[in-house]
Amino acid sequence: MKKLILAIAMIGMGSFAMAQQITTPQDKQARRAEMQQKMQEREQEHMAQMQKDLNLNQTQVNQIKALNEKRKVEMKATFDQNKENREAQMDQMKAKRAQMDADMKNILTPQQYDKWQADRKAKMEQRKQGMKDGKMMRKPMNTGAAEVK
Repeated sequence: MKKLILAIAMIGMGSFAMAQQITTPQDKQARRAEMQQKMQEREQEHMAQMQKDLNLNQTQVNQIKALNEKRKVEMKATFDQNKENREAQMDQMKAKRAQMDADMKNILTPQQYDKWQADRKAKMEQRKQGMKDGKMMRKPMNTGAAEVK
C-alpha cells in the first residue's frame, strides 16, 4: 500500500514539475535560433522546389534569392518602424478596456460584475485554447515567389 501511495505521489509531483515551464532568456535565444534555422531550411527547400518546378537557371535562382533578401530587409524595416505605433495602440486599448471595466462596475451590482468578469475570463480562455488547437490559425501567406515568369 505504501508503494502505491508513493508511486502516485511521484507521478503527481512529476506531472506538476512538467506543467511548470520556466523560460529563461537562454531558452528564448535557443528557440529563436532554432526557428531561424528552420526558416532557412524551408527557404532552401522552397527555392529548390521552385528551381525544379519552373526549370530555373542559376542566374534566375540568384536573382530570386536577392529579391527575397531585399524583401526581408524591407519587411523588417517596416516592422521596426511600426513598433512604436503598435505599442501606442496597445496602450490606448488597455486604457479603453480599463475605462469600460470601471463603467461596468458602476452599472452592475457586485454579483453581476463578478459574473461578468468570470464570463469574460472564460471566453478569453476559450479563445486561447482555440488558438492553441489551431482552430483560429490564419491562412499561410503567399510570398508571391511562385509567380516568377
